[in-house]
Amino acid sequence: MRTKTLVAIIACLMLLCSCALAEDVTIQFWHHYSAQSAENETLMNVLIPAFEAENPGIKVNAVSHEWAELHDKVLVSAKSGVLPDVARCDIAWLPEFQKMGILTALDEEMEDFAAVSSTLLDSAMSTAVIDGHDYALALNTNSKIVFYNTAMLEAAGVDMPETMEQWCEALRKLSGENANGQQIWGWNEPALAGWNLCPFIWSFGGSLTNPEQTVATGYINGPASVKAIETFAQLVQEGCITGFNAGDIPMTDGFGTGRYAMMLEGPWKSAELAGAYPDVAYGTAPIPAGEGGSISVLGGEDIAMFATANKEAAWKFMQFMTGEFAQTEMAKCGQIPVNKAALESETVKNASYAPFIEAIQTAKARPTVAAWSEMDNELTMAVTAVVAGEKTAQEALDELAAQWDELLK
Repeated sequence: MRTKTLVAIIACLMLLCSCALAEDVTIQFWHHYSAQSAENETLMNVLIPAFEAENPGIKVNAVSHEWAELHDKVLVSAKSGVLPDVARCDIAWLPEFQKMGILTALDEEMEDFAAVSSTLLDSAMSTAVIDGHDYALALNTNSKIVFYNTAMLEAAGVDMPETMEQWCEALRKLSGENANGQQIWGWNEPALAGWNLCPFIWSFGGSLTNPEQTVATGYINGPASVKAIETFAQLVQEGCITGFNAGDIPMTDGFGTGRYAMMLEGPWKSAELAGAYPDVAYGTAPIPAGEGGSISVLGGEDIAMFATANKEAAWKFMQFMTGEFAQTEMAKCGQIPVNKAALESETVKNASYAPFIEAIQTAKARPTVAAWSEMDNELTMAVTAVVAGEKTAQEALDELAAQWDELLK
């Protein structure tokens, strides 16, 4: 009898110990919030303590990296199999990581994925869809809107354009020489990459690939896409657009000193102008609408789970970080939430996010394919040839479409 009692006690103790060990989990969270930033301070001093209090037995070891360093560290760590449980990833990294087979398909492995993802913006969640599966939750988002120098527009007798036709006319009126004999430009565009050109292609009614992201021919070289690049190149050649050439005036300086009348930029530009040119008066507006509407480009970060993760604990942390509380706290630091309830909070409504949030509703993500970085480089070279007058838009985009088709195979 005593033996049976002792065995029962030992069995109970072993069960209790195993339960305790099962709950004693530390998940690794790699991110690229700057170590000295308000975001990192909130993460370490507000969010993680709150999560750990709500989830006894789960600890979070958060490690900050520089943006490019984090991308490279994941690539190197994938070879050894020593990856974090979760990471804050730039939306452009996900297709590359997914192709390597190191991410968890959340819609396949998390029973409540549909319910959790439904609380987040559809546009932001679209950045995590690769080959028909969801590999992350949207974490924060951003887009770009037009900043315009009110004094320059008033001097030229120009209203902020609402359509692409009006935009072309406005740029021509705004460009030329100012009273001091200095060259001024209607529009500043700092690069000829997808992040810069996609809003024009989409707003003109063009597209990059088919909806399945498997074919480029007939899309990037379709009539509307060609018209977008043709129009853009013509305005460059007329002296209305600049900024992407070596030696051009930097965007913020050119805008702040009255050399650039308009630019398409994100929420970070407001802070830059407030710091460097607090006296410059400017307004904001959506990108002018074309045949495709007013379509900006979607940016931001997602939170992804790696295949080697402690999935139960990692999923709880991902839900927490995309929940209303965490999203609202991060909004205080300048992050635009993706959680629908957080977007309705007074914190967000009282911030200067409204025009960006409006743009996000219709913004599109760049292709979620592993070859995007190569495709992006080819796009830059193609458009550079067009603005330089070396090729017509149709010639350059026909060649680009063939190159993209090969990369998409």
